[in-house]
Amino acid sequence: MRSRTPAAARLHRARWAMTLLFAAATAACLLVLATIAVRTDTHSRTSNLDNDVSRRADGLARAVFYDAGGVLHLEPLQDDELAYGADVFGILQAPPAARPRIRHANTSPASLPGRDDLDEIWKEVQHDQETVLYTARSVSGQEYQWAATPVWDNDTIRATVLVGADPTQSRTDHTRLVRRLALGCAALVLVAAVVGHLLSGRATRPALRGLEQQEQFLAEAAHELRTPLATLRLVVEAGSTSTGRAPAALDEAVRLVDRLGRLVTGLLARARVEAGTQEIELIPLRLDQLVEQTVEELPDRSGVTVSTEPTVVDGDPELLAQAVRNLVENALRHGGGTPVEVKVAADRVCVRDHGPGVHAKDRARVFERHVTGTASTGTGTGLAIVRWVAQLHGGSAQLSRTPGGGLLAELLLPHRSGGTPGRPDCACAGSAASSFRS
Repeated sequence: MRSRTPAAARLHRARWAMTLLFAAATAACLLVLATIAVRTDTHSRTSNLDNDVSRRADGLARAVFYDAGGVLHLEPLQDDELAYGADVFGILQAPPAARPRIRHANTSPASLPGRDDLDEIWKEVQHDQETVLYTARSVSGQEYQWAATPVWDNDTIRATVLVGADPTQSRTDHTRLVRRLALGCAALVLVAAVVGHLLSGRATRPALRGLEQQEQFLAEAAHELRTPLATLRLVVEAGSTSTGRAPAALDEAVRLVDRLGRLVTGLLARARVEAGTQEIELIPLRLDQLVEQTVEELPDRSGVTVSTEPTVVDGDPELLAQAVRNLVENALRHGGGTPVEVKVAADRVCVRDHGPGVHAKDRARVFERHVTGTASTGTGTGLAIVRWVAQLHGGSAQLSRTPGGGLLAELLLPHRSGGTPGRPDCACAGSAASSFRS
């Protein structure tokens, strides 16, 4: 596994930072919404409970009455649905100049508030002269929400209808809602983090791809320039140590400099094509002549034989020359010092060595970038360039074994008429194998 470059590591850290920021922003928004929802639910449940006890207390207060003799009649409560539906209710009555006492209760008097709370409720009713709300515990210890409505005897409040509602169920439902909101918000934050990570990854993917292409270009540029630079150094050193060899060395140095110029032009063209800033320009060219010239420019071409047939293809001369050069140099470097045969026929270039070859399962993988092959294939950098150039021209590159041993590398290009490379009528694998057979 390749280690990340510092720039790629910064991009990955930026991706996680964007993920955390997205999740944090989502969490903050959900927290605000959840807080509003909890407060709204609390207010709504309290209001509903208060409205229910107030409505019952008002209705029951209208049902009971004082007659002309000052007697409180409770008989209407026996048939009143409001009385049956109440959790707890009672009648609080105060004789003249005396403390209020419980006149009637639908359950045990222990379900009503204690003495001190009853006195306080009575004072508030007398003061407000309308329905009052009060929270108090009953004598048995159960907390209720109470509504107390006055009952008038002419112009005097002589009694109070007291209705209580148990808030336990409402609080239980509220607690359940809070838990569901908490779980829902946590799940949404998790989903937001995942979505944010995916989106940030998609946003940084072009930058990572650009960094990878840049690293690959630098590796390929070093691969292409290393050999001619080393050869140029040897030529210059040889010319400087011998006066008689200086003119020949100078001519060779000029030729190598020209080759370096073409290499740099090809590298820049490939970089622009991969970056999408330049379209490849295909022109008709003689593939056989291009291969002969490319092999002729190799610094060490001993052991290389070339057999060509007149072949015209549409292509980029610099990129095709680069691909052919990589195929031949790869065969020279990793063919075990065996002879290398190059043949051009039927829209393809065939390069054969007599080395150990490549296992069938590795023949496709060695064309991938950063894949290390066997002794006959090298690091895969040069072959990756060959495949890239072939695909850019609508062709392909492949490896195969040949009769008598060795490895056959082929660069297949499409017909000028637009046909598919590799068709039987233009195949050179069989003819190459027979002509290369020792």
